[in-house]
Amino acid sequence: MDLKNIRDAFDRVTKKQKLSSSKTKEMMDHICQEVENAITKIQSSMDSGSEVDTKSVFSELNAKLMELGPISPQEGTQRELSIALSKYPKLLEKSLNPDISKAYRNVDFDTHVVNHIIASHFYRQGMFDIGDTFIAESNEPEAAAVKSQFLELYHILSAMTTRNLEPALTWASANHDKLRDNGSDLVLKLHRLHFVEILQSCSRDDALMYARTYLAPFATSHMAEFQKLMACLLWAQKLDHSPYADLLSPSHWDTIGEELMRQFCNILGQSYESPLSVTIAAGVQALPQLLKLMNVVVEKKQDDWQSIKQLPVPLDLDKEFQFHSIFVCPVSKDQASEDNPPMLMSCGHVLCRQSIAKMSKNNTKSFKCPYCPMAVESKLCKQLYF
Repeated sequence: MDLKNIRDAFDRVTKKQKLSSSKTKEMMDHICQEVENAITKIQSSMDSGSEVDTKSVFSELNAKLMELGPISPQEGTQRELSIALSKYPKLLEKSLNPDISKAYRNVDFDTHVVNHIIASHFYRQGMFDIGDTFIAESNEPEAAAVKSQFLELYHILSAMTTRNLEPALTWASANHDKLRDNGSDLVLKLHRLHFVEILQSCSRDDALMYARTYLAPFATSHMAEFQKLMACLLWAQKLDHSPYADLLSPSHWDTIGEELMRQFCNILGQSYESPLSVTIAAGVQALPQLLKLMNVVVEKKQDDWQSIKQLPVPLDLDKEFQFHSIFVCPVSKDQASEDNPPMLMSCGHVLCRQSIAKMSKNNTKSFKCPYCPMAVESKLCKQLYF
């Protein structure tokens, strides 16, 4: 799918539409102005008691409207827009394959696992009623195990929308050790946010007492941050006019809310991104390449699409969909698999097991490494794990 051509065609349509709209508005403004001028002329003569030849006024108005020629220019721009609009759907039909089922393959999967993933997706999105309905209809009561956990998360996030940090601080305090092991300073960030709220709405003494109780333990490990917050005490209740006004930015609440959700999922052993969302997004990105590959396989009447165990071409996805390293044998160009794992040779280079077996005549003789002059014995090769 050539998205560039589709984008260019869309840009042409929008450009024509804006031009047509602009010209139409400009013409209507001219017409309205001329009509208002004629009305004003008639109204002025009536107010002054003098007689005016309304027929001549209308004749003059008609002449000016004919001079403007409002119809012809609009016909031209509308025609250009109509042509652009008619071409765009044709390009979409040509570029987009409506029958995406052609890329479908029969794959064995565990229905229970899929149902759990779907239910978990609804709960992590805060759609608890839909999740309950799905579990009831799919008869998967075990999938509701994560509901209470995400209910707690959304209770915390909902409280934060009203500037209430107590539930978040309670959760962070209960999970302090786990957050520290993860290298997160979320506890400090929550206390900093609360300290700023107190400083802006309460007295300096209240803020100082809060800092001594909750921020002092972080003074050694976060000295620069601690000093900055202590300097804010000089601007109690007027922090918005201080050099530290950025601490009041609503973006801090959004950032900490996102980090809290990330750490919450991490402690639960769940990924931050919904597995279902990631799978669908990766599938949408890979679909054009799969459709193209399927068409090639069918046209050349090679292997049956349903029986292919490994794609014959690499499927490039964006970095956010790359979770672990893969190995492609530099000799056979095959991607390593459980049946054909990467093997470390005594010279330090790596080939897949099938390539080594082929070069060593089924492990019966030593062979020369294709990348260095060293002789290699297949029995000394060690399997690598990625």
